[in-house]
Amino acid sequence: MEEMEEELKCPVCGSFYREPIILPCSHNICQACARNILVQTPESESPQSRRASGSGVSDYDYLDLDKMSLYSEADSGYGSYGGFASAPTTPCQKSPNGVRVFPPAMPPPATHLSPALASVPRNSCITCPQCHRSLILDDRGLRGFPKNRVLEGVIDRYQQSKAAALKCQLCEKAPKEATVMCEQCDVFYCDPCRLRCHPPRGPLAKHRLVPPAQGRVSRRLSPRKVSTCTDHELENHSMYCVQCKMPVCYQCLEEGKHSSHEVKALGAMWKLHKSQLSQALNGLSDRAKEAKEFLVQLRNMVQQIQENSVEFEACLVAQCDALIDALNRRKAQLLARVNKEHEHKLKVVRDQISHCTVKLRQTTGLMEYCLEVIKENDPSGFLQISDALIRRVHLTEDQWGKGTLTPRMTTDFDLSLDNSPLLQSIHQLDFVQMKASPPVPATPILQLEDCCTHNNSATLSWKQPPLSTVPAEGYILELDDGNGGQFREVYVGKETMCTVDGLHFNSTYNARIKAFNKTGVSQYSKTLVLQTSEGCNFETQSASYSQLVDIKKLLAVAWFAFDPGSAHSDIIFSNDNLTVTCSSYDDRVVLGKTGFSKGVHYWELTVDRYDNHPDPAFGVARIDVMKDVMLGKDDKAWAMYVDNNRSWFMHNNSHTNRTEGGITKGATIGVLLDFNRKTLTFFINDEQQGPIAFENVEGLFFPAVSLNRNVQVTLRTGLQVPDFYSSRASIA
Repeated sequence: MEEMEEELKCPVCGSFYREPIILPCSHNICQACARNILVQTPESESPQSRRASGSGVSDYDYLDLDKMSLYSEADSGYGSYGGFASAPTTPCQKSPNGVRVFPPAMPPPATHLSPALASVPRNSCITCPQCHRSLILDDRGLRGFPKNRVLEGVIDRYQQSKAAALKCQLCEKAPKEATVMCEQCDVFYCDPCRLRCHPPRGPLAKHRLVPPAQGRVSRRLSPRKVSTCTDHELENHSMYCVQCKMPVCYQCLEEGKHSSHEVKALGAMWKLHKSQLSQALNGLSDRAKEAKEFLVQLRNMVQQIQENSVEFEACLVAQCDALIDALNRRKAQLLARVNKEHEHKLKVVRDQISHCTVKLRQTTGLMEYCLEVIKENDPSGFLQISDALIRRVHLTEDQWGKGTLTPRMTTDFDLSLDNSPLLQSIHQLDFVQMKASPPVPATPILQLEDCCTHNNSATLSWKQPPLSTVPAEGYILELDDGNGGQFREVYVGKETMCTVDGLHFNSTYNARIKAFNKTGVSQYSKTLVLQTSEGCNFETQSASYSQLVDIKKLLAVAWFAFDPGSAHSDIIFSNDNLTVTCSSYDDRVVLGKTGFSKGVHYWELTVDRYDNHPDPAFGVARIDVMKDVMLGKDDKAWAMYVDNNRSWFMHNNSHTNRTEGGITKGATIGVLLDFNRKTLTFFINDEQQGPIAFENVEGLFFPAVSLNRNVQVTLRTGLQVPDFYSSRASIA
């Protein structure tokens, strides 16, 4: 019975239904609640005006209500209302059950009738709080909806079964236990409320007071109210209309709209529908029984899964700990070998230091002695020893020239740890399926004719062998670091083409591909050698890397835009991220999308707007530069900041090389990053601004700008190095 309680509660007030009415959509609502959620519609949307004008549904939707026919003679004048020209602006509220409740457009007028039965405003509309269909009321108002007497009876029985002790119905706070019930008033009273509200004098003296238990029985045995016709309120239902599927009275059959419909006896249809509902409930009961058994099975599975998970996790941890212990033991052995090599190198170098120190001391002593001999003024004495000294000096010089000043040991360790097989084994470490698994897919084939590079990005294409019968679920593309280092995964997915951005210019990369499915991974494809920037060489290689396939030449220029992902949140982007400004009065930093570490690169920035003489800064920066200060304030940026009269170079908040000449609207700032000469140079309107700004520039740098809301600049890329700089560099 407890599961049924939600079926007995009104979706508007959240309490048990009181005088429920049945809406045309088959949902129920309290009559008082229906009164509260009425909305008055415009005059042009009324059924009468629609009959006269023949207009259709309004194009305006009110709170996403379904658009349906507004008026029909077949459904007693009720229709689904899809909107009205001037929708109420009062927001919808929420009932205790979480459904939307639409408040009335105006307060109900004063009337001598009860709130539930009072006449409703003309052209009123009620929206079902459950299915949100909107219904326009006719002249009968809420009286046109049938009352759900069956639901009232179910609620009465449910409440009586739930009430252990009958409570007083007039207590204001905590209801006390009832002591009597008035059969005429149909109210339960406690003693204080009976003396106060039902005195034994006057007209109330003739009322019969009975004990609460007897009153409950009399309530059950009292005749239930007979359902009357909604069109003819004084007539009881006597027949059932098969076409409209509703009870009707004899007047509906004689003079109403049901006169031409097929009708049957009310009692016969009552028994038939009860039988149909019972049969339907039998099937639903079987499904409910199966659902209960299934829930028991699922709860048992939850417990079994938890037990199996604990056992399996313990086994997995033990196996992984064993692998870690083996790796730690091997690590200790390898470190011992490294320490041995370290001690050997130190011994050789220290022995050479000791030998060179002794030899240098002897040489220094001989030099000082010879200098003192040269100071002597006795010719004969000098000539007696000069030949011997000359021979000693030459002999000592020859001794220094026979590899004495060459280190006997290099600083590099002639040890290289090949951990790729182990890493591959770790990546392939997986659970063994108990059932037979299909084989791994075949090795993919790189399609060299579709592979290419552009600037610092590379596009690779591959396919499965034509005769392969094992499907691949996906592919893993790996690239090294451009310096012959370890491979790393750059793409995992189902596609057979991938473009990798953000590579270094003028660098050589090795690429390889493998396929995978649930069973495992295939062998690696042949390695593809890619070179970015000035040229793009494709070369398939086996062990010897010998077979040359194709060469494609590209321009040595870079095309890029500003990067919204790494910029400060105050930066405003436009023009496909080529134009930037700022929403703040403080300086904010934005970086380019492409980083440079090799070659010669040149780009320009055009000043689109320049107000109130701000100090924008232009230059290069590391990826982790501070974004909320002027460029060059920290040690991660190298910049030139400029106003309308002069400029300065700045790095790590150090200002240098003040130079006359500033910028205005329309000015062009050029930035030249030369990794060959390790320099950074700036230009304003095609003229070099000051000397070379920064030297010894090495590492990975990103184009950078800092500006505030008074400046807007546009980036121009893909530019060749200026001719005057190229000629000057060739002369140097």
